[in-house]
Amino acid sequence: MRAVNLLPKTQTRSSRRRSKSTPWALVLGLAGTAVASAAIGAVFLQASGAASDRKAELADVSAQLAALPKPKAVTNDDAALTAERNQRATAVAGAFAYHVSWDRVLRRLALVLPDDVWLTSLVAQAPATPGMGGRGLGVDAAANGMTIMGYTYSHAGVARLLSRLGVLPDLTSVQLQTSMLALIGERQVVQFTILANVKSGGPAT
Repeated sequence: MRAVNLLPKTQTRSSRRRSKSTPWALVLGLAGTAVASAAIGAVFLQASGAASDRKAELADVSAQLAALPKPKAVTNDDAALTAERNQRATAVAGAFAYHVSWDRVLRRLALVLPDDVWLTSLVAQAPATPGMGGRGLGVDAAANGMTIMGYTYSHAGVARLLSRLGVLPDLTSVQLQTSMLALIGERQVVQFTILANVKSGGPAT
């Protein structure tokens, strides 16, 4: 019996064309896969190189840190020098605490001195301890104060001088020690002695 092809001729031709084009599609697919694999490999190699560079940089930094000199341990000599420096700083601070700006004190005293008062003696000494002149616990002219002696024409003049000295910021505990009548030639005057404490510290202004 002879075989007979019952399919149309057009269908037979298309089947033949599909069978002939199949190898080319396979080749193109394999080529695309190869390109993608090559791209992935290149990205991996680049990332691996960057990681290697970071590791090398980290190693260099670690080596530099290791080469730095280690801090020297504090010895007894260093501690002694530090203690001596602190003592000197304390001494300087104490010296400024005792300091009195005498130019400022005398300038202000001259500004408030009444015209009808003249001085014969002024003895002053810086406070023996910081702040002693500002405590207002009485006057000790021999230790930390000022002794002012002079003349005026009346007891009212002495009171006026006391009130003016009392407003000076450099003096505290201003008080009258003596006030008595005296004669200078034929003129009757009032001789007085005033005591006050002197404040310490602060710059001259």
